[in-house]
Amino acid sequence: MKTTLTALALAASLAGPLAGAQTLSIGYADPLSSLDPQLNNHAGDRSLALHFWDSIINSRDGGKLEPALASSWKSLDERTWEFKLRTDIKWQDGTPFTADDIVFSFQRARNVPGSVASYTGALRSVESATARDAHTVVIKTTTPNPMLPLEIASVYIVSKHVGEKSKTEDYNAGRAMVGTGPYKWVSHVPGDRTVFERSPSYWGPKPEWEKVNYRFINNGAARTAALLAGDVDVIDKVAVTDVEKLRKNPGFSVYTYPGLRVLLVQPSFRAGPNEFITDNAGKPLAQNPLLDVRVRQALSLAINRKAIADRILQGTVTVANQWMPKGSFGFNPDIPEIANDPEQAKKLLAAAGFPQGFQISIHVPGDRYPQGPETAQAVAQFWSRIGVKTKVEVVPWSVYAGKANKNEYAVSVLAWGNGTGEASYGLLNAFASADAKRGRGASNWGRYSNESVDKSLDAATVEFDARRREAILRHSAKLVTDDVGAIPLFHYQNIWAAKKGLKVVPLLSDRTTAMQVSRVGK
Repeated sequence: MKTTLTALALAASLAGPLAGAQTLSIGYADPLSSLDPQLNNHAGDRSLALHFWDSIINSRDGGKLEPALASSWKSLDERTWEFKLRTDIKWQDGTPFTADDIVFSFQRARNVPGSVASYTGALRSVESATARDAHTVVIKTTTPNPMLPLEIASVYIVSKHVGEKSKTEDYNAGRAMVGTGPYKWVSHVPGDRTVFERSPSYWGPKPEWEKVNYRFINNGAARTAALLAGDVDVIDKVAVTDVEKLRKNPGFSVYTYPGLRVLLVQPSFRAGPNEFITDNAGKPLAQNPLLDVRVRQALSLAINRKAIADRILQGTVTVANQWMPKGSFGFNPDIPEIANDPEQAKKLLAAAGFPQGFQISIHVPGDRYPQGPETAQAVAQFWSRIGVKTKVEVVPWSVYAGKANKNEYAVSVLAWGNGTGEASYGLLNAFASADAKRGRGASNWGRYSNESVDKSLDAATVEFDARRREAILRHSAKLVTDDVGAIPLFHYQNIWAAKKGLKVVPLLSDRTTAMQVSRVGK
């Protein structure tokens, strides 16, 4: 039977969507909130948007910057930047791309109605953006900011002539899907798939695939089944239980790369009672125990991270002690690994006034983070062993994102992507005090606030010397660690699987795009 199944899988891999065609079919895991490229800074939205839209410049892993819509850029003084735009780019309806599109996009991205993960943080230091001429943009910042190019690289540029008369629903319906990217929108079925085709007017290298069928398959086992059946050619975020099975199958290749995404447990710092925190009799507590650093330390020490990495994630992650992975810019090598010490955790709870513990709920999306619910269940067991009786509530991402963003839960789970490859991105979005007007803390769902951490962000923002800047970021990592601003668990690896004959290479963080997939030998 094993031989037969292998033969069938190999036959499917040879006779599936790629057979004699230029169509690529991708099964991807991250849910999509919208086709509007400026609505939410979510992984699924960003992956899809890369096919249709460009940024003023491109950022690759590690913070490497490359020309995109802008061919060059330079600082004129500490607070003034000049970007020279390409003169050969047109929107897919034939309208010339100009500096006015950049100015409009930066204004729009600050306040898109309905956003729960705004791009405001990327524009936090932009005081003004002005079109000096049709192909020159001048940006003035509120403070000196050497990281401005890296920060604005995350904002997708939409056209002024279409965008100023369009709302998010127009993008979702395809009416406003007029980009400068390598592909043109063809159709979209929410919760199912998006179809697009090669754009003949694209200014960059010609995409390898003529047509792409981009399918949302949120269940890991279902993605693997679709690959084995020949329904798709590539899948991302391979289920941990399927990695070895696919590696041993001659019809498929598995591609594994170190990842930047960290899974964090975020305690709520909301004062007063919380409906998801009670005493052992079920009565709401008058004050939130998570405000006490000893309680947060206890919860962190109670978790056996290695057991989670080995047993639940089956070696496809690395244990984390801070939000950046080892070797990245801003990772602090002096921060020790977090011990698993249940007895010390119990002593800390007792010192904080909870010798008998209390009851709490963890909320986690069921359709967003690989092994997220299973990991939350393991954390709940570890906490229950020290007297904090824990319940896990699994919520659809469509509900979870809005409630977590409003700090409605006692404990939320966040997989933060560290998309720029350096520590200030997480510092700004996940650990800085939440301040929408200043573009800070967009993903700081628990509303953690530490004045020293905020000052570190301010200092890192204006520091032009890379060595001193990294020292500031390392210090900020220690501040957050000592204060247990969040509880890091592990860093994901980026794992794709493809039919034999195809190769997948990383593009940016854990994004999944057709541009990452090519035939072996190309």
